[in-house]
Amino acid sequence: MAQTFENLEKYQGCSQEMIEQAVHQATAIVKGNLKDFTDFFQSPNTENGFYWQTENVEWTTGFWTGVVWLAYELTKDEEFKKTGEVHVDSFLNRIQKKIDVNYHDMGFLYSLSCVAAYKLCGSEKGKEAAILAADHLLTRYRENGEFIQAWGNVGDPKDYRLIIDCLLNLPLLYWATEVTGNPEYAEKACKHIHTAMQCVLREDHSTYHTYYINPETGKPSYGVTHQGNRNGSAWARGQAWGVYGVALSYRYQQNPEYIQMFRDVTDYFIEHLPEDLIPYWDFDFDTGSTEPRDSSSSAIVICGIYEMLPYLEKEEAEKYGMAADKMLCALIEKCAVKSKEQSNGLLLHGTYARSSEENTCKDRGVDECNTWGDYFYLEALRRRCGTWNPYW
Repeated sequence: MAQTFENLEKYQGCSQEMIEQAVHQATAIVKGNLKDFTDFFQSPNTENGFYWQTENVEWTTGFWTGVVWLAYELTKDEEFKKTGEVHVDSFLNRIQKKIDVNYHDMGFLYSLSCVAAYKLCGSEKGKEAAILAADHLLTRYRENGEFIQAWGNVGDPKDYRLIIDCLLNLPLLYWATEVTGNPEYAEKACKHIHTAMQCVLREDHSTYHTYYINPETGKPSYGVTHQGNRNGSAWARGQAWGVYGVALSYRYQQNPEYIQMFRDVTDYFIEHLPEDLIPYWDFDFDTGSTEPRDSSSSAIVICGIYEMLPYLEKEEAEKYGMAADKMLCALIEKCAVKSKEQSNGLLLHGTYARSSEENTCKDRGVDECNTWGDYFYLEALRRRCGTWNPYW
């Protein structure tokens, strides 16, 4: 059954008591994790409900550090700060030595770890690491097509493409312009989002996950999925990246076109939620399906809506704010981890990757916690607790 904003009125919203209890539960779990995940990082997803220790590799480790910084803000507990500072050292080493960075996810890695450390604690190491990461991200910018190449060796024709996820890497570039005074970072970010949204946004306001650019002409070529159910479907997390990514670029650019774009991609997401408001991993599936959910997608959208509310007219802000509030309530009730015995994560029922006939994925982290779901869930709670200076 398709949702409408009117349908959402029947759902419960979040009381302040519910928010405070959710924050208490989440930060207690994070505190308990510090002994295992200070000198190590969390795996991208849980297995049977639990993360294991990894080195600082892959695109996801910044989310765990972001969770630590959010917990520090929410509790003022110095133990969280100490862990965050240990992680900053690791991230500085990683970017200096170029350890597993041959892709575009520098914002996911460095905004939530090192920009956060700089904003919260004035960390000069954090600032240095984040600027180096922004410099590295610029090396992936392709003049021919005006976009940031997602994966593979830069310029490789078989990988000459962008993905919608990159919208969340752009704030690192906007921030780098602010702190260095060098306009190039923000200029390249502006060009990328213009190219990306010209490509990935379909007429019905759903989104492609990835879009190939012709390496010879620089013109958009064709869209496919990498993690969605099929090339023409709307992968839930990709749609969510669109919601939050457009909102973040609006904050920096104040481009009025992005307000309508935000409405379009957000409305599509909300209108395709199942009856319990917890999205399936792809919007091909609806109420009654046995396919897995992806709670992380909802958490991302909630944060995107909260980000955009200050820029909307009062009546519209109330409408979207109500939707986000009820989606957050659904996550707290149906997906939040309630005890450390249940999981060492924060948000159940996420999906890292789900295989289908048209994508190239293998099942990974299906119906598990994942680090980005945990992060965006805690960010949503932090935003709900009062004014917040985003790490993005």
